[in-house]
Order: sequence, then C-alpha cells, then structure tokens
Amino acid sequence: MRAARMSIDHTPLSTLDVLESEAIHIIREVAAEFEKPVLLFSGGKDSVTVLHLAAKAFWPAKIPFGLLHVDTGHNFPEILKFRDETAARYGIDLSVARVQDYIDDGRLRERADGTRNTLQTQPLIDAIAEGGFDAVFGGARRDEDKARAKERIFSLRDEFGQWDPSNQRPELWNLYNGRHVNGEHVRVFPISNFTELDVWSYIARENISLPHLYYAHEREVFQRDGMWWSTGEFSAPRPDESVIRKSVRYRTVGDMSCTGAVESDADDISSVLAEVAVTTVTERGATRADDRISAAAMEDRKKDGYF
Repeated sequence: MRAARMSIDHTPLSTLDVLESEAIHIIREVAAEFEKPVLLFSGGKDSVTVLHLAAKAFWPAKIPFGLLHVDTGHNFPEILKFRDETAARYGIDLSVARVQDYIDDGRLRERADGTRNTLQTQPLIDAIAEGGFDAVFGGARRDEDKARAKERIFSLRDEFGQWDPSNQRPELWNLYNGRHVNGEHVRVFPISNFTELDVWSYIARENISLPHLYYAHEREVFQRDGMWWSTGEFSAPRPDESVIRKSVRYRTVGDMSCTGAVESDADDISSVLAEVAVTTVTERGATRADDRISAAAMEDRKKDGYF
C-alpha cells in the first residue's frame, strides 16, 4: 500500500509570530518551573501585552497566577480604572501595594521634587516577599534603556530584590536558568525581544484594548523640559508656564508627576504605528523625567530592586 502523504504547511512565520511564540514559551516555562509567579501589571501597553500573551499561553484554562501593581498615588485615574476593569475581565486576582501607606507610617518620605516613581522599589520588594513570589513577570523591553539591554530574559534578584549585572546568567539556545535559593526571586521579561514598534504591531494584530491615553486626545497641558505635562494635582504649572489646550498622546503611562505627553494627532492604531515607525527616541527617553536624572538613572534603580 502507498503510504499516505502528510501535508506540511511551509508558510513562513512572521516576526510577530516568532516573538509571540518565544514569549508564550517563556511564560509556560515559568509556570512549570516556579512555585508562585506573579505578573507586574500597571495598565500600560507593555504589561497589557504580557497579560494578553499569558491568556493565550494557557487558553482555554484560566491564567494560573495573579497580578501585582505598585500604586504610587500619582497614577493617572484613567489607568487605575483600566487596571481594575482588566483584572475583572480576566477573572484574575489583583494585589496592590501602595506607596502612600509607606509615607503615612514613615517608612518612606516624599521627594523634594514631588515625584514618587522611584519610591516604588521598597513597596515592590516587600510585596514580593510577603506574597512569597519566586518569579515576577515584567513588561520591560531591551530597546527602552541601555540598562534594560544588560538584562536577559531571566534576571536573578537577591534576598534584597537587588540586581547585580556581573551575576547575569548566559542564555544559550533559549535555555533559561531559574535556579535560586530561598529569599531570592527571578524577574522574567517575556517581551524583552519586542521593540516599541513590535508591541504596537502586535496590539494592532490582536486587537488588544488599551487606555485611551495612548491615543491622541485634547488635554490641558503646559510645556516643561521639552515635554507636555498634564495639569492636575501632581503636575501643576509654574508661574512662568502657560496652560494651553492641545492634542497630545502618551507613549508611556508612568506617574502624572514624572510622565510627559507628546504632541500628536494619532488617534487610532494605524496612525500610532506610522508615528512610532519614524521616531528616533525611545518612549522613556522622550517622556519620562525620572530617566533624565542621570545617564545611569535606570541602572541605579534596577540595582536597588526596581522593575
């Protein structure tokens, strides 16, 4: 008898297919290897993308780990609303560590410049320890900052949550070493090989919902340090700064006190893709004041336990 021929699909994989496959593989490996993972979720585009990938990794089953957010108290209200709605839609537990609690009881003090983004580190480390999390998913990408590029997919953190670049483990042939002792944990970055344009392209392909702040909208803003700042309780204009109404969008959604907007008319996914495709500055470099403190600002914070 003639053997039946097996049909083989030779359709080449797209870049997004490859990136998605890698990220899903990483997420599944962590779920299998670690006792209690958690996903850092801010409601921003990168963490939303990681959550979407996690849902695809385990579909039709429920995502087998919860979400963790460090709320500085300076977050955009729209982001907090989106965060809560997203957790409810997925039916997933959401834990929130609040910087304000640390300020109220004296464990942290307000910064002189009024920003709180750098105050997230201690609440994050404490929440990881108290939750017993041994793997923490993050949405970091290598193209965001040169310090991000020094880390690989798995980033070992010591008992104090700190990162030592000299101890970064090699990752040959997509083999990930999650070995750690009690008290240590591993930060995991499934979309490390995505660029900002890849993330937006994936969001477009998968029709992923995002907070409307990412798209152009009219807002009362003032200009400072080459960025457009939203008026509000945590970002008030100085006497010499004029408030105007302008069409802007946010490329990243950190605190209101450290995140600026960019002038834009990109009010839908296709126009955002076109805008991102021609930009020459990363979103953090363009609109995050906390990353402009020094050339090594991000690396210094990561060594202390930051994302």
